[in-house]
Amino acid sequence: MDKKVRFAVIGAGVIAPSHAKAIAGNSEAELVAVADVEPDKANKLAEDFSIPYVYRDYQELLKRDDIDAITVAVPSGYHAEVVIAAAEAGKHVLVEKPLDITADSMTRMISACRQADVKLGCVFQRRVTEASIVAKQAIESGKLGKLVLGDAYQKSYRSPQYYKSAGWRGTWAIDGGGALMNQGVHGIDLIQWLMGDVHSVFAYSSALVREIEVEDTAVAVVKYKSGAFGVIQGTTSVYPGQETRFELHGEKGTIIFDDSGFKQWKFADHEEAMPQVVPRVSASSDPAQIANDGHFILVDDLIQAIRENRDPLVSGEEGRKAVDLILAIYESARTGKEITLN
Repeated sequence: MDKKVRFAVIGAGVIAPSHAKAIAGNSEAELVAVADVEPDKANKLAEDFSIPYVYRDYQELLKRDDIDAITVAVPSGYHAEVVIAAAEAGKHVLVEKPLDITADSMTRMISACRQADVKLGCVFQRRVTEASIVAKQAIESGKLGKLVLGDAYQKSYRSPQYYKSAGWRGTWAIDGGGALMNQGVHGIDLIQWLMGDVHSVFAYSSALVREIEVEDTAVAVVKYKSGAFGVIQGTTSVYPGQETRFELHGEKGTIIFDDSGFKQWKFADHEEAMPQVVPRVSASSDPAQIANDGHFILVDDLIQAIRENRDPLVSGEEGRKAVDLILAIYESARTGKEITLN
């Protein structure tokens, strides 16, 4: 495919401009259409990014033969419905996190895209930050030796008004969860990407402050398949929001970093200068502050995956891992038992 990859955005809410900017800013992409059930939102996005075609019904959009790929920015519980329809229409897909909110939905999405031979990528932009890549390379090169502990601390603030801003927020049916499924899913994806797959989890999870169905605070103890242990904390109930922090410890060293960069880079068997990386814009207190760099990278990656006929950087199978872990955390909190992941 030498011509530009022609995109449409389905869903025109808070995160949609990040998708539109990434597409509009790519010389190999063209932004053709947008769909949203709320016409005012769709028209606003179309006006801001000079998108020629606007739809209220995404099914009508998918009938267009001048669209090669879509990005999905609808509420989490609707991801599977849109992705499966797109796959059946022969469109490649980049879906905003989380992949979906149930195991069955994710299985059906992945299967539909594999059967239709279209690409399925998921937006987990922490994987493409400079600090994350440097830390991953250090672990894989053996600098930490045997891994012992891998922790993710995600202490965000979301106001009562945030949860009232859209009817689906803070609901099990559409949001799929709270501080973990919506905000914390990024860090949960990253810690398991860095440390390896999780074997089991024991957790507490509850709404301690906000009047919502789902959790505003959760803490989990995890055991990785490597044998290492870890702690995952996630909240939207503390003020002010803190930078997300990752602590990685092994028998031969420690790596600690947050949104500002590395805080510790120390190894038992050699001295090494702490890497200097570009700070990440934190959205711990304001979701509108989410940086666009990751969306640019992942949109471009989908384009190259289509051209090279390979899986995207974060495939459907990779994208589901964080959700499967969160679902296990919820089950543990509900039952009071340690839950082993499949």
